[in-house]
Amino acid sequence: MTFASNSSKSDSQSPRKGSAFGGLSVAIITPFADGEVDYVRLREQLEFQIEAGTRCIVPTGTTGESPTLSHDEHEKVISETIQCVAGRAKVMAGTGSNSTAEALRLTKRAAAEGADATLQVAPYYNKPAQEGFYQHFKAVAEAVDIPVCIYNIPGRCGKEIDVETIQRLAEVPGITMVKEATGKLDQCSAIVGSTDLTVLCGDDSLTLPMMSVGAEGVVSVAGNLIPSDLIRLVEAAQEGDFLLARKIHHQLFSLCQNMLSLSTNPIPVKAAMQCVGRDTGELRLPMTPLEPAAMASLQQTLMAYGIRSAMSQSSSGQ
Repeated sequence: MTFASNSSKSDSQSPRKGSAFGGLSVAIITPFADGEVDYVRLREQLEFQIEAGTRCIVPTGTTGESPTLSHDEHEKVISETIQCVAGRAKVMAGTGSNSTAEALRLTKRAAAEGADATLQVAPYYNKPAQEGFYQHFKAVAEAVDIPVCIYNIPGRCGKEIDVETIQRLAEVPGITMVKEATGKLDQCSAIVGSTDLTVLCGDDSLTLPMMSVGAEGVVSVAGNLIPSDLIRLVEAAQEGDFLLARKIHHQLFSLCQNMLSLSTNPIPVKAAMQCVGRDTGELRLPMTPLEPAAMASLQQTLMAYGIRSAMSQSSSGQ
């Protein structure tokens, strides 16, 4: 693969199109109770994030089990999030789809509700050509006046958005960010070095490595559980204190790796939230709960990290 260079856009210290969304964004879970969205608990979790200082909330993404939400639920979760947050943090609504028409409908609705930005996952299952990716994201960006974050996650979508396509999309007004979840540090470096897009890390364990080459933050799953610790990591990296950032990274690494490797996201993080008494842990099929052995491993991981509420839940037999 050949990466075109653009020296006028290669300074990672220069302001970028999506820098306002730098820092910690949390891909918030969707709480369920008895098969329904639990909006009371959703608001509790949003207040927890605001109190911690989370910069941006990302509802109805993968972590929010968006594939199992009805259209009405999808729209209501976004609306409830915007109303609850009420400007105290940014809201980047997950409104992507493998149908361009559906992505347009969801995104227009979120923009009308007051979303600050939209997270647009690569069209999945269809496996479009690179020109299809380009035309899809361009159509969304031209239909709304809120910033668009491209979500590149080939492990979920079956196909990767090439760097050259992202470079083309960087020239489209309104496309300001990329959530980079390919797991490739080279991909992050190439985008930062050849565009003025803001790169947000899409893998918790790669937050510091990606920020070291110019990413400006993370859209975090583990942030549902420990937002304050992730904020400390991101802020240390932003300030150039990589000695402190490395220390925090290594503290977080085992938690993120051990927890998130137990099963498909969001199964482990919802189980962790259940362990600390902040969620029912309920999932919708085809997602299924952690097996007992995995749950025991998760509790050990949480206790090793020092999450006291997990200790009390474990000792009480819950």
